[in-house]
Amino acid sequence: MNRTDLLALDLDTLAALTNRGLVKRAARELDAGQGPTLSVGADGTLRGRFPDGTETVLPPGTGPADGGCGCGAAGACRHLVGLILAHQRETATEGAVDTPTDWSPGTADDHALAAAVGQRALAEARRTLDRGYPVRLYRATPAEPVPRAELPTCTVRFPVPGELGYALTEAAAARRGEAVALAVWAFRAADERGLTDPYVELDIGGRPSATGPAGLGPALELADDLLLEGVAHAGPVFVGALRRCAEDLAADGLHWPAGTVAELAAQVDDHAGRGARYRPERHALLLAELHARHRAAGTDATAAARVLGTHESGETPLRRIRLVALGCRIGGTERERVAEVFFASADAGTVLVLRRQWELTEGQQLDGPELARRRLLGSTLGALASANLVSENATRTASRAVTVARGRVGANSVTPVGTSWTELAEPVLIRDFAAHAARLDRLPPRLIRPRVEAEDVHLVEVAGVEELGYDPAEQLLHATVLDRNGVRATVSAAHNPFAPGALDALARALRGEVRRIAATVRRSGGGLLLDPIAVLTADGVTVPDLSPGPGSTAFGASLDRPADPILDALEEGLATLAELAHHGLRHLDQFLLGRLTEAATRLDRIGLRHGAALLRDVLTTHQNLGSTAALATWMDAQLFLTISAELHAEGTTG
Repeated sequence: MNRTDLLALDLDTLAALTNRGLVKRAARELDAGQGPTLSVGADGTLRGRFPDGTETVLPPGTGPADGGCGCGAAGACRHLVGLILAHQRETATEGAVDTPTDWSPGTADDHALAAAVGQRALAEARRTLDRGYPVRLYRATPAEPVPRAELPTCTVRFPVPGELGYALTEAAAARRGEAVALAVWAFRAADERGLTDPYVELDIGGRPSATGPAGLGPALELADDLLLEGVAHAGPVFVGALRRCAEDLAADGLHWPAGTVAELAAQVDDHAGRGARYRPERHALLLAELHARHRAAGTDATAAARVLGTHESGETPLRRIRLVALGCRIGGTERERVAEVFFASADAGTVLVLRRQWELTEGQQLDGPELARRRLLGSTLGALASANLVSENATRTASRAVTVARGRVGANSVTPVGTSWTELAEPVLIRDFAAHAARLDRLPPRLIRPRVEAEDVHLVEVAGVEELGYDPAEQLLHATVLDRNGVRATVSAAHNPFAPGALDALARALRGEVRRIAATVRRSGGGLLLDPIAVLTADGVTVPDLSPGPGSTAFGASLDRPADPILDALEEGLATLAELAHHGLRHLDQFLLGRLTEAATRLDRIGLRHGAALLRDVLTTHQNLGSTAALATWMDAQLFLTISAELHAEGTTG
């Protein structure tokens, strides 16, 4: 009699069930003639006696971790592994045993499932089933006889037909049973729907959301699952689920949550690919943004339209439009370069962004001056960044990104900017710093504002420049500019590794006869903070990121910036919450929980007692009620500290 379950275990699977060292040692002993004498009982019990007198036994349906061995080792040992290998070798001399490739894990009922994973794991899995989850299924084939399910957080493989106890997954032991149950239910659902293709992608379970079919329920559930599991444990299936969710939200007209979910998917994907764009703090902020929009949308229809973007059109084809370029930003990673050209639409009073990306070959280096020579819309990027663009083939997205097709000859026209910068008016143009600061003070928190890509980009009229200096530690160029009323604003530009000559070009422009500065404009320290994109002087428009130069100019003395212990404490709290979200609330260790206590203590010391209490709530809830209950307390703490840091940095009282 043969044990077909043991015969289905190849060396890799056996190593996964035990460890590769045991498998290698057991194989060496068999090769040396030290294998056991075998016998198989009528009930399928496999027994073996080794030359040293050690006896081993594997009852029906048990693997190497559950057998018995006279050597006294706990769990799997070299004797149990050797017993399995010896049985496989003996069977191989009798003739090959075919492993079926037409079986499905979905044939197991819930009674067999409970016996394999336990009732507690089954109850946890049912809660996930109620929320719904996406899955990719790969059925058994002659080329790959092991069926597998890719869940959002892990992959489950079934190497032994009909035997759930041998299921393999990279999930932690505490989550293994739940993962196996979810995978079995996914195969069962596919079987019931008649989906028999080798590769199947589908959504399982889920109850109607309280927010309705066009609501945020599915997005919130995905965000909560991601917070529980963490970016470190999210697989490619989760990225696919987020992207499908973003598409569904956009189709329902929920453009701002759609943008949030799409960016969240990009963050998770970038972490998986070890990309440079992933930031734990940004990931945590995106999770909080979804919940913030959901809470804010519950007040009234007008608020819902504002925070969800339901009043926006996904894509708007533009008729003949005249755009005035306000400069260009160069960004990217080691693998790509991205140019963003900003355009003011004088007629609409808005700023749009045109984005172009270049993939880099291995070893290739492209900086701003090189990209300035690249062709774009029949011109060069350098010329386009300080030009007038007239187009009949432009389309604008809800987020104010613009695409321009080449189209027929004459459909796009690029001409020098001339006097166009001096002809732009409010709201694109800022003349009065105090008045614009007051307008910014009336805006809601950034978490629930429209997701407009160039929301903060303006053209700023400047009456004078003073106090030019450089901070070598932060690699920041600082200056103070004045408006026509003598009110001051701060210019701050960081070193851009993809534009080495940018700070040199900016310093030269600021020392000249400055007339207007195109910049992102935010509140900071009670005033305005300008991050320049381009500068108009008496000599014309300077676009720092596209300007040549080695970046070796010696600047003046650094401007002293006072320490801000309140903002530092708030940012430490946010960084700690971001680490928790990165690892997942289900995967926290004592070090992370200790960091949470330290961050709360620091907030207490500077008098931010409510923020400290919220951090301690996360700790207490997690320790006493578990990770699922800690979802709400983490979100409350993240939202409070985010908005507090925003208001404090801006110098406003909210």
